[in-house]
Amino acid sequence: MGATEITFAKVGEQEVSQAIISSFTKMLEEHVHSDVIIIGAGPSGLMAGKELAASGLKVLIIERNNYLGGGFWMGGYLMNKITVRAPGEEVLDELHIPYEEYMPGLYVADAPHACSKLIAETCESGASILNMTSFDDVVLREGNRVSGVVINWTPVYKLPREVSCVDPIALESEYVIDSTGHEAVVASKLRDHGLLEIPGEGGMWIEQSEELIVKHTGEVYPGLIVTGMAVAAAYSIPRMGPTFSSMLLSGKRAAEIVLENFRD
Repeated sequence: MGATEITFAKVGEQEVSQAIISSFTKMLEEHVHSDVIIIGAGPSGLMAGKELAASGLKVLIIERNNYLGGGFWMGGYLMNKITVRAPGEEVLDELHIPYEEYMPGLYVADAPHACSKLIAETCESGASILNMTSFDDVVLREGNRVSGVVINWTPVYKLPREVSCVDPIALESEYVIDSTGHEAVVASKLRDHGLLEIPGEGGMWIEQSEELIVKHTGEVYPGLIVTGMAVAAAYSIPRMGPTFSSMLLSGKRAAEIVLENFRD
C-alpha cells in the first residue's frame, strides 16, 4: 500500500514568524496589568491560577523553566509516582486524575498524568503563562505594598554579567502569589529589601507539615500571598517530601483569599 498523499496549507516562513510574534506580544501587552500574577508554575501555583481564572480574574503565571509543573512531574527518588493524603484525593477527582488507594487515607497517581491534567485544566481556565521568564524584583507602591513584579528572560541570568546588561520590564497587579517552592523567591526579595523576615523551612515531618502549610497560606505581606512550599519557608514549617495534598489545597486556599479580597 502506498503512502497517503497529504497536502499542507500554503504557509511560509514569514507567516509563521508573524503569527508567533503578533500573538505573543498581544498576550504580553494584555498582562501589563493583571488582577493576579503568580510566580512559579508548580502544583500550588497552577492550582491557584486555575481557580482564579475560572472565577473570571485576569491571571498571569510566570515560570522560570521551559516546563510547567515543578516537582509534580516526579515523586521521590526519580520515581514518577506521586502520593496524595486524604482529603487531597477530592482535588484529583475534580481534575479527573485517576489514582489508586494504597492504604486508607493514602493514594497513588501517575505523576506525568496528574501533572499534565493540572496544566491542561489551568490553561483551559483562561490563565496566561509566561515560561522561560524569571522573577527579578517586586514593584512597590504607597505604603510599600507589593503591586507587581519585575521580570526578565531566564537565559539572561545564564550569561556572564559583563554581557548580560539586559534591562527587565515591570508588570503590575492587584496581588502577587509566591508559589516558588522551597526558595520563596518573592518573599525572599522582600527580605533583601529589609521588609520581611524569612526563616526558611524546617526538616521533614509529613504529618505536621501539610496541615500547617494549608493553615498558614495567606497574605504574608501587603499584596503578597504565599502558597505551597513558599509557606513553609516563610513560617519555618516542616517540609513534607513527595506527597502533594497540601500543595493542591494550599493553591485552592490562596485563590479563595484573593477572591475574598476582590469581593470586599
